Amino acid sequence: MSGGGSDYANYTVLMPPTPDNQPYNVGGGRGGAPSSASAGGTKPDDLPLPPYGPSASSKLVNRRGGAGADDGVGGGSGKMDRRLSTARVPAPSKSLLVRSQTGDFDHNRWLFETKGTYGIGNAYWPQDSKAYADDEDGGVGSGPVKMEDLVDKPWKPLSRKVPIPPGILSPYRLLVLVRFISLFLFLIWRVTNPNLDALWLWVISVVCEFWFAFSWLLDQMPKLNPINRAVDLSALREKFESVTPSNPTGRSDLPGLDVFISTADPYKEPPLTTANSLLSILGTEYPVEKLFVYISDDGGALLTFEAMAEACEFAKVWVPFCRKHSIEPRNPDAYFNQKGDPTKGKKRPDFVKDRRWIKREYDEFKVRINGLADLIRRRANAMNARERKIARDKAAAASSDAPVADAPIVKATWMADGTHWPGTWLDSAPDHGKGDHASIVQVMIKNQHYDVLHGDAGSHPYLDFTGVDVRIPMFVYLSREKRPGYDHNKKAGAMNAMVRASAILSNGPFMLNFDCDHYIYNCMAIREAMCYMLDRGGDRICYIQFPQRFEGIDPSDRYANHNTVFFDGNMRALDGLQGPMYVGTGCLFRRYAVYGFNPPRTNEYRGIYGQVKVPIDPHGHSGPGAAEELRPLSEHPDHEAPQRFGKSKMFIETIAVAEYQGRPLQDHPSVQNGRPPGALLMPRPPLDAATVAESVAVISCWYEDGTEWGLRVGWIYGSVTEDVVTGYRMHNRGWRSVYCITRRDAFRGTAPINLTDRLHQVLRWATGSVEIFFSKNNALLASQRLKFLQRLSYLNVGIYPFTSLFLIMYCLLPALSLFSGQFIVATLDPTFLCYLLLITTTLMLLCLLEVKWSGIGLEEWWRNEQFWVIGGTSAHLAAVLQGLLKVIAGIEISFTLTAKAAAEDDDDPFAELYLVKWTSLFIPPLAVIGINIIALVVGVSRTVYAEIPQYSKLLGGGFFSFWVLAHYYPFAKGLMGRRGRTPTLVNVWAGLISITVSLLWITISPPDDRITQGGVDV
Repeated sequence: MSGGGSDYANYTVLMPPTPDNQPYNVGGGRGGAPSSASAGGTKPDDLPLPPYGPSASSKLVNRRGGAGADDGVGGGSGKMDRRLSTARVPAPSKSLLVRSQTGDFDHNRWLFETKGTYGIGNAYWPQDSKAYADDEDGGVGSGPVKMEDLVDKPWKPLSRKVPIPPGILSPYRLLVLVRFISLFLFLIWRVTNPNLDALWLWVISVVCEFWFAFSWLLDQMPKLNPINRAVDLSALREKFESVTPSNPTGRSDLPGLDVFISTADPYKEPPLTTANSLLSILGTEYPVEKLFVYISDDGGALLTFEAMAEACEFAKVWVPFCRKHSIEPRNPDAYFNQKGDPTKGKKRPDFVKDRRWIKREYDEFKVRINGLADLIRRRANAMNARERKIARDKAAAASSDAPVADAPIVKATWMADGTHWPGTWLDSAPDHGKGDHASIVQVMIKNQHYDVLHGDAGSHPYLDFTGVDVRIPMFVYLSREKRPGYDHNKKAGAMNAMVRASAILSNGPFMLNFDCDHYIYNCMAIREAMCYMLDRGGDRICYIQFPQRFEGIDPSDRYANHNTVFFDGNMRALDGLQGPMYVGTGCLFRRYAVYGFNPPRTNEYRGIYGQVKVPIDPHGHSGPGAAEELRPLSEHPDHEAPQRFGKSKMFIETIAVAEYQGRPLQDHPSVQNGRPPGALLMPRPPLDAATVAESVAVISCWYEDGTEWGLRVGWIYGSVTEDVVTGYRMHNRGWRSVYCITRRDAFRGTAPINLTDRLHQVLRWATGSVEIFFSKNNALLASQRLKFLQRLSYLNVGIYPFTSLFLIMYCLLPALSLFSGQFIVATLDPTFLCYLLLITTTLMLLCLLEVKWSGIGLEEWWRNEQFWVIGGTSAHLAAVLQGLLKVIAGIEISFTLTAKAAAEDDDDPFAELYLVKWTSLFIPPLAVIGINIIALVVGVSRTVYAEIPQYSKLLGGGFFSFWVLAHYYPFAKGLMGRRGRTPTLVNVWAGLISITVSLLWITISPPDDRITQGGVDV
């Protein structure tokens, strides 16, 4: 086909000049002499290899047989030179490159010694445009050809799953099966072998053991499929922030993000802590024009307002400083208090000077923040005194002859501009009380332009911000309206108010919420979360939950404040199912999912254990018995939206916009429900007075009347653990969630290290779980869109507090055994000991494997077990009682805000750990400890004074009693205060009381000389 038809386009195949496939001259040999071997059309092995590089005689070869006019192909000539590699390097002798054993050519050695290349696939395209100079029509040789031009850039996923190695996961699952079978056989043996001598002990122990086995199964089953995840930040940057045909300017195409900070009382949540959290958020690595920060001050305090104003002023130098020198973390307090060399990894020569200056500015900033409370009080007193003087002068001028009495002047709280503060006053007054004040919306930092604004050398007298983006993200202060007679629904109501106000002002399709004591520790964490949301299939993800990490915890973590077993074990395992639970803070939401809509694609899991997966239409009913919350909007959303979302038309119009902007890029055929690239490059319009006024209206206390806010929309009301319920509702509609564990901690916060505060925190969580169990949010009533194992995990959330009823009985069983001289089994039978050994061994092995795949430490696991017993016999027990009172008697449960102030002892940062604040939650653990100690003394005395000692029963009861006391060691240590400061009198009295009680018991109930076995006296 030398001529080539019109339907065959001419194209070229370039063949790389590998040393065993070199061009040669048919008629030429060494030195131009003809070679005998060349007549056969092959190159003899003794001929030297030609130099690597294009020769003047090399031509383009047409795949169809066509060639240049001088090729001589039409005349049947065989002189066709193959293209040569562009690597001009001396060629080693071929004989030196032959493998000694096989005789094959050593390609690897040739590539190494010559630095040559085989090109892409089977062809190499040279960079030199002159290599194809024979194409005079400007075809192939019309310009330089790059490797990137040969193939399209491959589509890159933004995230991927990293499975747990089978060498860890398979034995883990096998051990779960072995322990389940062992427990099953053990319980059968226990039922069939009663202790007739102490039937009451046997019944109590068997009932408790059945419940513990059931509780272990609920906790263990959702852990069968743990996974890890990884993201590709470079792919995110390439897709959304690189110059492309759809984005010629290279501006960010990332969606907007609204960040929420919640605070309620500036005297329990220090304004300095809140300000540091705000500064870390303002300095995070996310496009400035796409980041919008909101703070909800549910107390309406002027102290918080002015502290945020001071933080905004300090952010003008702090945020550019962080960008200039790549500071981590961007919380100034955490940054300046971290140990180590601050200059490590810093390359700019002015870093030390800048750091010294910014440190001095931050110290002055702290002084101003800490002095605000006194400043506001003195300002209010001065302004009120002036108002009283003005009123007296007016009254005196009006009636100069009559005696003048002091006019009643309201003690107002004044702002710095000389006007009344519209929120809560220091001295409560009508319309200005803590639960009675107007809505407040103040835009402290306006939304920024999408063009980068670089600083210059003269923009600051001390810091050089040349080439540094000095823009600050938009920041808004909010305080929702509160009036007497309205149920404001605590934190959930404040979150819903922020959702509505932010939809009016910025309408970011994603929302990230923080408690006021949490801050961003990793400035790239938000981008990692976006990799999951914007990846293929990300439109089905409702939220990204980050693990909670805490600072200021004592090194031994006495009360398991880090809670790593839950955050690194349970939550990671749930990520392999339908996703982790929402746990209150550090969670990035899809706004469209928070509004109560169904996911774009979802499945139902039918069958006994959800083994049948059936795709369903998300816009239709899932069956005649579909739950009310699964009901989609009507065919005409305008008819139903006001009853669901309220009467704000501006808010309703933002819903479709948020849904569209939150979609992933439609850059691959497999991406469903995507948006085109470049759709989010347009600048946002500036805020106007009408928009701000609408945001004030949607946070009024009457706006939610007659709507579904708190029922199906937004954060769900009716529970003190609104976070778990809100996440459960989303999973129940078919949404998925993702657990994002970053290499560097994403966020950090504080946790109560005092025993009393820690128990009250656990009490609140457990009470919320009891409320969930007795509500329609019980997982037993979930829809078929919830996976079976995910359903078990939510069921365990509502059931685990009830374990306390059985746990406290089981903790008292060893003492009862020692008091009665009996045990839960008739004798220490070898079968019983074998079962006990097998169950304990499998538990230890499971623990070791969990440590392997979760990364937790053995000490952390043991601390978690200890506090599970401490909390189970104190806070969980109280939570069950409170929950039953609420269900039966309708008594509402209220909690006080946990103080987040740090200890003021500079010599000991953990001074708060040793504070003993009495609470009624101490009574059950103290009773268990005291009873077991006394029982040990009684048991030893009974055995020692008996004529025929029964050491087997003492051994059984004593071992389990010691095991119980070992779990209560942190509790006892917390009650004893600082190390070495335990009063000697306490130890003396404890010994005297134990000896006295044991002697009294022996006197009242002397040892029995008989040995009873199986109901027969021996």
